[in-house]
Amino acid sequence: MNSALTKLKRFISNKNTVTIICVVAGVAVLYIGYNYRVSSAINPTTVPYARNTLEARHVITAEDIGYMEVNSDVISKSDNLITNGNELIGQEVTYGNVIQQNSLFYVGDVTDPTLSPDYVLSDIEDGYTAFSLSVDTYTTYGNAIAKGDYIDLWFNGEDDTNRIIYTNLVRSIRVLDVRDASGVSLDNVNSTGEPAELLFAVPDDLYALLVKAQFVGTLEPVPRNRNYTAAPGETEVVSEYVVQYILSYSVTIPDENTSSNDNNSNNNTNDGTNNGNTSTDTDNQ
Repeated sequence: MNSALTKLKRFISNKNTVTIICVVAGVAVLYIGYNYRVSSAINPTTVPYARNTLEARHVITAEDIGYMEVNSDVISKSDNLITNGNELIGQEVTYGNVIQQNSLFYVGDVTDPTLSPDYVLSDIEDGYTAFSLSVDTYTTYGNAIAKGDYIDLWFNGEDDTNRIIYTNLVRSIRVLDVRDASGVSLDNVNSTGEPAELLFAVPDDLYALLVKAQFVGTLEPVPRNRNYTAAPGETEVVSEYVVQYILSYSVTIPDENTSSNDNNSNNNTNDGTNNGNTSTDTDNQ
């Protein structure tokens, strides 16, 4: 037994033996590593692709999606590649984008339909109108105003004697959406993140007042705290002075249908009067 151990020790301690063992071990490691890399690179993975050209605003269905096998390295090099077809169904092709036939899907190609530019407009109640207020990061207090917040609108102007008018005009108005300069909601992944427009839905008469206010002076959004949004009050105009001041610089055009009806009524009255007079004159003759 001791003789066998002695021979083994001599064999291992031999420099040539050690060299051969190291070379063999190195070759084995390289071989195994190479095979692993190749296997990982060519290991096919199934991913979804567009069976047809999909235009902007198209809502994706299962029929729009095909599946193909790609090498794993394609996926590893594309962090934004969508690999699960189920994530695409019900999504909408982003505004201004077109997904070409046979193209793979990437994050940013599709979005939640609720973030579509006109989605918020589709549910506006009858008698209400969308009102847009131009803003920037500064006037939104460092982008502190978000979709769904209730805020106030203040009026900034000057009276006839050049004295400053600065007061709350509309209280508790809900922000329908916040959009960037391209009209994309800031909630959308493709948004620049820079606010350029606040969107509201207001009664038609309030819409007319706000538009006139922008010609006479400026409107400024003023954010409030969480409680203001959690328990919002009724949207209301709170400065009758400013209302009268704005109206003093504008004119209200009567409804055309009303004017037409009034004219027809007057004509009918005149005709009746003339006929009566004619009849009386005839009798006198």
